[in-house]
Amino acid sequence: MLANIAKSDEHYVARFERQLKHSATEIWSFLTENEKLALWFAELRIEDLREGGLIKFDMQNGTFEEMTITELQLHSVIEFTWAEDSVRFELYPNSEGCLLVLSETILTLTPHTPRDLAGWHVCLDVIQHLLDGTTLESRDAEWKIWYEQYREALSKLG
Repeated sequence: MLANIAKSDEHYVARFERQLKHSATEIWSFLTENEKLALWFAELRIEDLREGGLIKFDMQNGTFEEMTITELQLHSVIEFTWAEDSVRFELYPNSEGCLLVLSETILTLTPHTPRDLAGWHVCLDVIQHLLDGTTLESRDAEWKIWYEQYREALSKLG
């Protein structure tokens, strides 16, 4: 299911939800421990896990983009800058495991936006597969499917 994308006066918010049959502690480890983070987003590395701390994005060309952790509540919330935008993960334990919510606040829609949204969508699918002990056959094939759907959805918003 596509993320819910809503427009406000100042920005857009893309909200992804995944109900996972795992504990908040297990899911949190995939968001904050570099060894597990690398399994679903190899370019990201947490340098300093605290509010005001850094996450580095390896641009794969010898340079790194630094992103600031703007909010941190252990086993519950991590939010960080994403260029001019922000990305927020929230965990809500429940009787079935835990609801994982990823929200990206987007100031301006660009041609790159559907790429990012498709990427986040596939990342969440990969996290779910990793937690379940399974694998996603082809991340690229999945990404292409979701990219087209997000491109279409965003064309209706812009």
